[in-house]
Amino acid sequence: MKKKTFLLFSILSITLFSEAQNTTLCRYKDLVFPYITIDKNLSYAPVASQNEGKGNLFDLYQPKGDSSTSRPLIIWMHGGGFIFGSKEAEGITIWSKSFAQRGYVCAAINYSLAKNNAIFHLGKLQKNCYYAVQDAKTAVEYFRQHHAEFHIDPHKIILAGNSAGGLIALQAAYSTDRELAKAAGLNDIETKHQGTIKVAGVINFWGGILDLNWLKNARVPIVSELGSDDKIVSPTHKNMTLYGGVDINEKANSLGIPSALKVFDGYSHELQRHFNPFFSGGTNTQKRWLEAGQFAADFLYPLLFK
Repeated sequence: MKKKTFLLFSILSITLFSEAQNTTLCRYKDLVFPYITIDKNLSYAPVASQNEGKGNLFDLYQPKGDSSTSRPLIIWMHGGGFIFGSKEAEGITIWSKSFAQRGYVCAAINYSLAKNNAIFHLGKLQKNCYYAVQDAKTAVEYFRQHHAEFHIDPHKIILAGNSAGGLIALQAAYSTDRELAKAAGLNDIETKHQGTIKVAGVINFWGGILDLNWLKNARVPIVSELGSDDKIVSPTHKNMTLYGGVDINEKANSLGIPSALKVFDGYSHELQRHFNPFFSGGTNTQKRWLEAGQFAADFLYPLLFK
């Protein structure tokens, strides 16, 4: 499966490079670098115990031959309902590679997973999200402290993810530990962060936020993308506790937060025609993932580089 995914990605990348031959390529928007390097199984929490270590691993994607010493970083977080998935998920691999080809540094991270079925149990989902958010914030702090080592700009760290990964990115950027702990019923827990963690942007692929009012906590630019027929994370509230990308975009606009929304009409969760968590959807779905990535890159460019 991994070899097939890599082959499909290579074919799609070659096609995009071919289409760009007669145009002027723009770093951070276009696929400027034909080759990348990948360093696997590094740790963003070196002092973690052996049992915790796997949950704190990351793969680092960089454009090969890049001489820049101050590059933006995207921290990518996979989906899976907080109970399965890893940094090697197909979508995460595709986005990490394609954004590295644009000139970004990308860190695909693992985070704490639960043993219970959080997808259909809101209370457990909130608790599991809380602990995953702590990992995301730890990762941000780690890369900020090691920015010189990885040649990244500590002021241009972006949180990104699909599905549960999108939830983590949203909650990490806009909620405080205290707010998220209260929502999860963890009132007696000792929170680590008093305010929000500073990031330069959020890429939300079909994720949601628990409380729209949390957007008032930080003026972090956000791009949301989703399928119009998503039944897992609804684009709008619809009597669910999660607020989807349509709600987030409307609230961000009302608050004057830079925001963009792309809706893939007729598609479900993960931009599949009919959502199946155990099947990526094949080449056509991966083309939509690349399209989603391009839309996000186009949104971020004028905010970060002009």
